[in-house]
Amino acid sequence: MDKYFQFDKFNTNFKTEVLAGITTFLATMYIIVVNPSILSNTGMPFSGVLTATILVSAFSSIAMGIYAKNPIIIAPGMGLNAFFTFSVVLGMGIEWTVALGAVFWSGIIFILLSIFNIRTKIVKAIPKQIRYAVSAGIGLFITLIGFVNAGFIVDNPATLISFGGLNPSTTIFMVGLIITSIFVVKRMRGALIIGIVITTLLSITIGRVWGAATIVNWNGLFEAPDFSLLFSLNLIDSLSLAMFPVIFAFLFTDMFDSLSTFVGVAEAANLVDKDGEPLNIKESLIVDGLATTVSGLFGTSAGTSYIESATGIEEGGRTGLTAIVAGLLFLPFMFLSPLLSVVPAIATATALVIVGVFMMNPVKKINWTNYDDAIPAFLAMVLIPATYSITQGIIWGFISWTVIKLVVGKKEEVTPTLIIIDIFAILALII
Repeated sequence: MDKYFQFDKFNTNFKTEVLAGITTFLATMYIIVVNPSILSNTGMPFSGVLTATILVSAFSSIAMGIYAKNPIIIAPGMGLNAFFTFSVVLGMGIEWTVALGAVFWSGIIFILLSIFNIRTKIVKAIPKQIRYAVSAGIGLFITLIGFVNAGFIVDNPATLISFGGLNPSTTIFMVGLIITSIFVVKRMRGALIIGIVITTLLSITIGRVWGAATIVNWNGLFEAPDFSLLFSLNLIDSLSLAMFPVIFAFLFTDMFDSLSTFVGVAEAANLVDKDGEPLNIKESLIVDGLATTVSGLFGTSAGTSYIESATGIEEGGRTGLTAIVAGLLFLPFMFLSPLLSVVPAIATATALVIVGVFMMNPVKKINWTNYDDAIPAFLAMVLIPATYSITQGIIWGFISWTVIKLVVGKKEEVTPTLIIIDIFAILALII
């Protein structure tokens, strides 16, 4: 094991890697509950999505550790699950089985692009300012979903949206959010999952001490895994012409997430080669594409690399053993779906809001003083939550960037590859 993972080269050891894996798992295990709570809005069974989430997280993270030898965990991505649920299934009226097929095909394309190194070239053609804006926009989108799920923000015919009012649910949500925020500020391990647990415990009082109906009800502790979503995807209908924009959106959103994560984590851990490129980047991207493919097969939205992997790296994790340990820790939770199903929406909403904060970090990299950069970036960032669609934000960010740069005489900032992407974006609007 020492020789395979090269502990001496990275100045680490077995104990350090195991502790780093545990730390990474605690930072990411919130997805076990949060992902099913989001995808179940499509009509998919909570227990089935929970099982799929765990299978994807365990399989992909272990594959990352063994094949790519990087300390990066993979799980169904935040933002990608929101896009799957609210933009594709609920927004476009597409059956979730067909949407799972789109996830699968995007993963296949993802793998091919990674094998032939085309993916990196495509991502390099997309302006960094737009990449930063999309990440921040998805963060705002996730935060909005969190506030809506908590009933803190509600529909209003006069003003579109408004404050949901002070009631037992919104009060406990805000208390849970503040407590979770304090844990995050203090950099407590597993801050998000601890916040979810505390908010759930506080929610037991609703319908028992105050409020009309209970939102936390005991359903038992153990249950056999629910494999009902396994291979439930529709591969034929997902290849129709109307689904091409959806596959395209899945593919490029996943690209932003994974590549930015690899670069950020590699820089933080100094896991770079002599040219400053992340170590084993090709292998890592192949595993990331594989994670998206198996996500469609197992029954969940696309898997992607998690920036929370940096928590394990801060604990000294430098090799693939960190990812393997974290992946293995997911597996026991397959048998705890009744316990995890008691978690109410207001509890997972606290995690959504905090994750939104994490995703806002790239906004500081946007060149706000240069308006031909700032305006397209701003449109991409704002239109994602405003239209309730990640696709619309990406499309209008690309198109506005291209038009503005060409008109002001900065055609060198518009590559031929970006023009091709714009054409696909326009086709997506038309279709």
